[in-house]
Amino acid sequence: MQQDVIIIGGSYAGMAAALQLLRARRRVAIIDEGIRRNRFASHSHGFLGQDGIAPGEIAATARAQLSAYPTLTWIEGRAVTASGKQDAFVVTTADGASFEGRRLLFATGVKDGLPDIEGLAERWGRSAFHCPYCHGYELNEGEIAVIAASPMSIHQAQLIPEWGKVTFFTNGAIALDKEGRADLVKRGVTIDETPIVRLEGLAEVVLTDGRRLPFSGLFVATRTTPASDIAERFGCEIEETPMGLQIRATAAKETTIPGAYACGDVGRVPHSVSLAVGDGAWAGAQLHRSLVFG
Repeated sequence: MQQDVIIIGGSYAGMAAALQLLRARRRVAIIDEGIRRNRFASHSHGFLGQDGIAPGEIAATARAQLSAYPTLTWIEGRAVTASGKQDAFVVTTADGASFEGRRLLFATGVKDGLPDIEGLAERWGRSAFHCPYCHGYELNEGEIAVIAASPMSIHQAQLIPEWGKVTFFTNGAIALDKEGRADLVKRGVTIDETPIVRLEGLAEVVLTDGRRLPFSGLFVATRTTPASDIAERFGCEIEETPMGLQIRATAAKETTIPGAYACGDVGRVPHSVSLAVGDGAWAGAQLHRSLVFG
């Protein structure tokens, strides 16, 4: 059976889009392999009505609510190829199954490129974060480390003093000019240019000069890339943003391929659960309008 919309990625944005379509009694297939970007975090914050709830619980509740709609088909698996054109798309999964749909929505999310620092990956989402609006409050105005990874790290170091006393570790990743250095000092930021050896404990930074500095938490401005290259291989244009790569999409969330859309972290910046949900809801409405008006 041909679906009205095939959604590749069933996390927050993909499910939010599906909800709009299902409530219009459209046939929707979601293909999802169950790997959420925020799977390492114990709690999600900053999402109205769900503040402090475990991310997995939010996702499970959403899926249960979608399952009440009879026009939903949920496929657990990885989408590997997309082909065709508007009104005649085909998506195949890793196990060889094929699904036909009139429209496509890429909601694959992104993956975080972490700097090569020993101990960082093990702390990601637990005591090392990228979004202060999601995790800053819980650090209780304590000592916070910002570790440079890209030019966006300077913006992070400027912003995060709202949540605590900040030490900015340049770690050889960026060079501060006179103006940038003066601005950080004015904001009360301590600048430390000693290279980092590794991270230990909860959020302890070990430096090459032997110092061991404990913090309440760490922030890193990661470089993001789409979690799947399926859209790029299909021919969707990919664009560079200050935070990394994403699928290029119009205000109506349509990609450079007619009838194929993108939403959530893979189709917008900045990123958070609440922004992904909003973007997904908008994409779902735009997809529905496309089906109605052509």
